[in-house]
Amino acid sequence: MRVISFESRRAKEIGLLIEKSGGEPIIAPAVREVPVEDNAQAFDFAERLFRGEFDMMVLLTGVGVKALDKVLASRYGETAFRDALRKLTVAVRGPKPSSVMREWNVPVAVIAPEPNTYKELLTALEGRTEKRIALQEYGKSNPELIAGLEARGATVTPVQVYLWDLPEDTAPLKDAVRRIVAGEAEIIIFTTQIQLGHLMRIADRAGLSSEVLQGMSKMVIASIGPTTSEALEEAGLRVDFVPSHPKMGFLVQELAAQAAELLARRRGA
Repeated sequence: MRVISFESRRAKEIGLLIEKSGGEPIIAPAVREVPVEDNAQAFDFAERLFRGEFDMMVLLTGVGVKALDKVLASRYGETAFRDALRKLTVAVRGPKPSSVMREWNVPVAVIAPEPNTYKELLTALEGRTEKRIALQEYGKSNPELIAGLEARGATVTPVQVYLWDLPEDTAPLKDAVRRIVAGEAEIIIFTTQIQLGHLMRIADRAGLSSEVLQGMSKMVIASIGPTTSEALEEAGLRVDFVPSHPKMGFLVQELAAQAAELLARRRGA
């Protein structure tokens, strides 16, 4: 089966996984992580951090916390941010920022369980007494998480580290739009919610938004997890498959085992 994936950072890896599972990969990277050119917000956060104005820092992504570390190291020295984190309560949304903390020898007090959404993080933070919270964001603000923390009496300071944009080369995305409209693929995989938004931006530019949504309604739609599924469902798309764990390997391998049945069910709907 022909499988469209919008994965960017691990595009080659997911392509190989699809091939090994018997599929024909169509890779259309949809996301480019763009460092914030004006780091004034990050430096303002750092000054407050070093003055001891926070009790807790919540880390949402491994890539994001590394980017923040790199930015702050350019002004304050290589270990300044890591040293400051050791003086705080550190909470992480999932395994990737947790892995970075282990690498830096920074203790982690709270880890959100799978599927590692803001909902699990809020639950994991219940009963915490820390009220001055810094929140490392990941390209898109999470108003639900902020509102949930503020409802408990916390003061939340978001720290934006990088933004998401379309890739510099949008030709593969344009080709994916064409294939979806022409019915030239059977399966479509989303590994983050922003991929859908960027796909639809390209479709909008071509005047093919409704055609793309109609085309996807005839395909098996696979989602990495609940946050991505929610975005797809809000766009009126039915998610056919979510893996047992929100990992790329589980996604491709488990999807391959069920693909024929899912496609038959989709076409019979």
